[in-house]
Amino acid sequence: SMSTKNIRPIKKVMAANRGEIAIRIFRAARELGMETVAVYPKEDRRNLHVRKAGESYQLNVKGDLGPVDAYLNINELIEIALAHNVDAIHPGYGFLSERGDFAAACEQAGIIFVGPNSAVVDQMGSKTAARDLAFKANVPVVPGSDGVVRNVEEALAFAEEVGYPIMAKAAFGGGGRGMRLCRTKDELAEGFVAASSEARAAFGDGSM
Repeated sequence: SMSTKNIRPIKKVMAANRGEIAIRIFRAARELGMETVAVYPKEDRRNLHVRKAGESYQLNVKGDLGPVDAYLNINELIEIALAHNVDAIHPGYGFLSERGDFAAACEQAGIIFVGPNSAVVDQMGSKTAARDLAFKANVPVVPGSDGVVRNVEEALAFAEEVGYPIMAKAAFGGGGRGMRLCRTKDELAEGFVAASSEARAAFGDGSM
C-alpha cells in the first residue's frame, strides 16, 4: 500500500466530465475545502456544471472536434490541468473513467487521478480483460464470449450455443451505455449494432 507520507494534499480538483456528475464532484470538493475546475466544449457553455465550478475552461477552442470527442481529448485535459495548477482530476463516470491511458497520462504529468492506478484501470476498464482476471482468480462469472465478438454473425452463433436472453455489452461501455438486452435473433442483430455504435460514440471504442 502507498505510504500516506508521499500523498500531497489536493487543493484544486478538475472534473473531466459534465452535467450532474461534475456538479456532485464540485459539491464534494467544496465540502473538503478544495478549489474546483470545470471544462466544457462550446456546446456546453451554458451547462450548469460550468457555473458551479470556481474556474471553467473551454475545450476544443479550434472547433475541430465534436462535443463528446472534446471530453475524450486526453492531451488537452492534461494541458489545462497543468496550466491552472490542478492537483487532481476526477473522471466521473463514462467518458475517460475506464481508460487506463488517461490514468497513466495523469500519473506521468504528476496529477492525481481520482481512482485506481492505470494498471488496475486497464485490467478492469475492458470487460473482456476483467472477465479473464475473474476467471484466473476463480471468481464465478456469468457465461459470456471468450474475448471480443467481432461481428453480428459471431454474436448470433454464440447465442445459438448458450440460448436467449443475451446481454449485448460493449467491452468499453459504462454508465449503462453500450448495453442491450436481446431476447431474440432479431433483437440481437439490432442490439449488437446499436450497443457498439453507442459505445464508439461515447468511449471511442465499439468492441463488443
